Amino acid sequence: MIDVLVAGGGPAGLAAALHARAAGLRTVVIEPRAGALDKACGEGIMPSGVRALTDLGVRLPQGRALRGIRYVRGGLDARALFDSGQGRGIRRTELHAALLARAQDAGVAPVPGRVAGVEQDADGVTAGGLRARWLIAADGLHSPVRRALGLDLQRGPRAARRYGQRRHYRMAPWSDLVEVHWSQAGEAYVTPVADDLVGVAVLSSLRLGYDEHLAAFPELRARLTGAPATAVRGAGPLRQSARARVAGRVLLVGDAAGYVDALTGEGIALGLASARAAVARLRTGEPAAYERDWRALTRRHRALTGALVRVAGRPAARLVVPAAAALPGVFTAAVRALQ
Repeated sequence: MIDVLVAGGGPAGLAAALHARAAGLRTVVIEPRAGALDKACGEGIMPSGVRALTDLGVRLPQGRALRGIRYVRGGLDARALFDSGQGRGIRRTELHAALLARAQDAGVAPVPGRVAGVEQDADGVTAGGLRARWLIAADGLHSPVRRALGLDLQRGPRAARRYGQRRHYRMAPWSDLVEVHWSQAGEAYVTPVADDLVGVAVLSSLRLGYDEHLAAFPELRARLTGAPATAVRGAGPLRQSARARVAGRVLLVGDAAGYVDALTGEGIALGLASARAAVARLRTGEPAAYERDWRALTRRHRALTGALVRVAGRPAARLVVPAAAALPGVFTAAVRALQ
């Protein structure tokens, strides 16, 4: 019997498979799509994420080194530098290709298939036509496994739904910081990902086209004007909640485990950390304890990102950058807490 079946061959799923394989567990990854996958992603990896990928033996694409975070609004800005190493801006397709190559080397390359329903008993789990002792669900923001298990936690009808859109501009980066441009309508998240490529994601609860969103950031729009641009890719609603991360023999990791927002740029790092934590509990025979582990490793992210999202899109958003500039020590401490 398979020891660990992983539903989803994105970064979190492949990381879980690599950790499981390293622990000597018979592991299979099931993924319906072939090749390196793209998605609407800010493409900035925190220093902890870079370390996690290195520990897995992943040969990282060159990308662009990131030294910290810069908040911008009009002529005002606030900067906080990382103190535990550099982050990395990497195209999502290149990151996924590097993870696929490492998985291939480890003998856990994804097999084609789709997991929608889950059946489990005291001895194992059946999903996607395969039988395993454990199932790790890493099937993304709108996880079919989470939904099939009844773990989706619906938000109230008045809760704001935020969406993200991203495109790339063929131009030289102007900074080695991730820039978050603020407006009352939303945020623009700027990440250098190559020597000649910059990714710009817009985040908002307003359902507008990409160019309409970009108009809220006239200085950024002026800088981007004339640069060749790719097609727009979107995602959302961003916030997804789960009742629990463990349901019998099924553990949720990555975005499937719950997602607050892309605003603080920790999605990849947290996905990798949750994958490692889930497999560690399977190794020790304490899967139920993963729930506690997940809450602990995401606590700071959930608190800070949740607070920023509550402000975003409201009149109080105009105070975020002035506050960060006036209290640089607090801003730096907040950024470094998320490394």
